[in-house]
Amino acid sequence: MSHSDSRGLSALTERFFSRFNVWSVTLFLIAFAVALPVIVIFAHILMPTGGVWQHLASTVLPRYLTNTFWLVLMVGTGTLVIGTGTAWLVVMCRFPGKRLFEWALLLPLAVPTYVIAYAYTDFLQFAGPFQSVVRDLFGWEYGDYYFPNVRSLGGAATLITTVLYPYVYLLARASFLEQSVCVLDVGRTLGRGPWRLFFSIAVPLARPALVGGVSLVLMETLNEFGAVQFFGVDTFTTGIYRTWFGMGEPVAAAQLAACLLSFVIVLVLLERWSRGKKRYFHTTNRYQQLPEYALHGWRAAAATLGCLIPITIGFLLPSGILLQLALTEGDALLGTRFIGFAWNSLSLSALAALMAVGMAVSLSYGVRVHNTPLARFTTRIAAMGYAIPGSVVAVGILIPFAWLDNAINTGLKAYNGQIIGLIFSGSAFILLYAYVVRFLAVSFNAVEASLGKVTPSMDAASRTLGQTAGGTLRYVHTPMMRSSLLAAGILVFVDVMKELPATIILRPFNFDTLAVRAHNLASDERLAEASTASLAIVVVGILPVILLSMAMRRSRPGT
Repeated sequence: MSHSDSRGLSALTERFFSRFNVWSVTLFLIAFAVALPVIVIFAHILMPTGGVWQHLASTVLPRYLTNTFWLVLMVGTGTLVIGTGTAWLVVMCRFPGKRLFEWALLLPLAVPTYVIAYAYTDFLQFAGPFQSVVRDLFGWEYGDYYFPNVRSLGGAATLITTVLYPYVYLLARASFLEQSVCVLDVGRTLGRGPWRLFFSIAVPLARPALVGGVSLVLMETLNEFGAVQFFGVDTFTTGIYRTWFGMGEPVAAAQLAACLLSFVIVLVLLERWSRGKKRYFHTTNRYQQLPEYALHGWRAAAATLGCLIPITIGFLLPSGILLQLALTEGDALLGTRFIGFAWNSLSLSALAALMAVGMAVSLSYGVRVHNTPLARFTTRIAAMGYAIPGSVVAVGILIPFAWLDNAINTGLKAYNGQIIGLIFSGSAFILLYAYVVRFLAVSFNAVEASLGKVTPSMDAASRTLGQTAGGTLRYVHTPMMRSSLLAAGILVFVDVMKELPATIILRPFNFDTLAVRAHNLASDERLAEASTASLAIVVVGILPVILLSMAMRRSRPGT
């Protein structure tokens, strides 16, 4: 080899390894950890199942497909209508209660879907308070009147819609608040009234936000387990759980999970494709106070009622039902084992929040100091966990760690004739791992947005004063991002408190959380006892709703 060839090879090697530093390695490791469940799931697609898959395809798979499709369609449509309509009303109209509804419309976010299912089943069933009052009022007996069955596909879709519409409301309201007055002024000069402005200008400009909100709703709907399982509606999520634990077929369960994950990927790609090359920019930097349409008479009453109904159905009524049940009957274990359930939930949520925020900071800052196409690609992979249903994450994690446990015990038995039992798959480790994979995107989005507001000149100034990249992060960026880090941690904390599918599948033996306790009691038709754990989850969920409403109140530029 000539001297020039040697120098060229040396330069190439140096350039190759220069791409790898502590931040780039961190990015790759986090991305691999998040992608591992997906890799495992798709690796099982072509594995033989001994006829189990054929049995599922000929019996229950069509029902899973049909129910999942209709559930997604009804919930997506309902949340789009409610979220967009209420957001336009509180941003652009003036009517009684507007200031209250601005933040109160976010309250259903604090109620898990399975909790609202438990509350309304007790309230609307034949022996429940509502039908009892109706019979006493009209003197009816059983069979004298028709009452829709809440434990049905339509009932599940309705209740899930009332809980998830705040995702659309949140993003739609933020988009409407950022609208330029100039665009609306042009529409008015062309003779367009409030309704035509809404449909022809405001909604098209808010399209990315609306699509993003509906996408979040659809992901949560596909992830839903507690409500649909309690209502007896067979979907892919309940099918995965039943195939794994009821039939004892992990490979078939993984293949069902692959079908569900493929459906999720198709949704994400369709959303990206639908945007095409469209871009949505403001052509002016003028941000004035948005004009408000003063509503009077029946219009004001209709606007107030339109905002009050989803809040009542999605938060006030179920919270009141749970509070009444908890005070009158409640959980018999309150004060004894209930403290353990609460401690398990709180400790897991706190640890998962700390881990997720720490990894989100590493990802965001890693891209900032190592901004290459590969680094940006790895962060996209690491942030995709929120699009993966909890049951899919659980299956994708449990399979490799169960294999690892078996391999370790087989090796130990061959070496000294002893086994040590489950190491990973029977511990809280993989439960925390699943939480971080599932909710890392929640913290990453908040941290990335906050870090993006810090001017790069601060990094340069810090480095000229002798600080390393790590020191700059610790002493400059972290103090400036303190509020965003707190908000990200609280959001992950509450999401983990509510998470049910992954917790049920991965929790250690004899290790229950508030969510699992509420689910187990409700599954045994002990709804009154389930109210205590359910109410505790709701109370914890109110805090991030308050923080979100405070942040949104100051979100319009120029105010």
